Amino acid sequence: MQAGDGIKYYDLKEGKGPEAKKGSTVLVHFDCVYRGLTVVSSRESKLLAGNRAIAQPYEFTVGAPPGKERKRDVVDNPNGLFSAQAAPKPPAALYKITEGMHVGGQRTVVVTPEVGYGKRSMNEIPPNGTFELNVELLEVK
Repeated sequence: MQAGDGIKYYDLKEGKGPEAKKGSTVLVHFDCVYRGLTVVSSRESKLLAGNRAIAQPYEFTVGAPPGKERKRDVVDNPNGLFSAQAAPKPPAALYKITEGMHVGGQRTVVVTPEVGYGKRSMNEIPPNGTFELNVELLEVK
């Protein structure tokens, strides 16, 4: 299928829950896959005290300009102190492609540099790199 801005995607699984509409606040897990390797992911675990690990979903507003919600999560670390850790940065395509998804849905998107990371590199994704974005819609608030 094709969305606005020429973004190509296909649904792996149709969700049965509430629909994500423009302006909705949503929680998703996303994985950026470059040459078969997951290189940016909201599923990256953060180590907490007592060898506990968590993977926090990414929260944003559908259709909003990317990057407005960059917040740092406060977590307790092994020495008992609290620290803030930045969430992984998703590509701009994520803010557009979730519109119309239903909770429980999974979608794969072909992300071009124009709606990806552009001229910047991100982990193993080179400047002007094309990659796949896998999105799972967890909740519409």
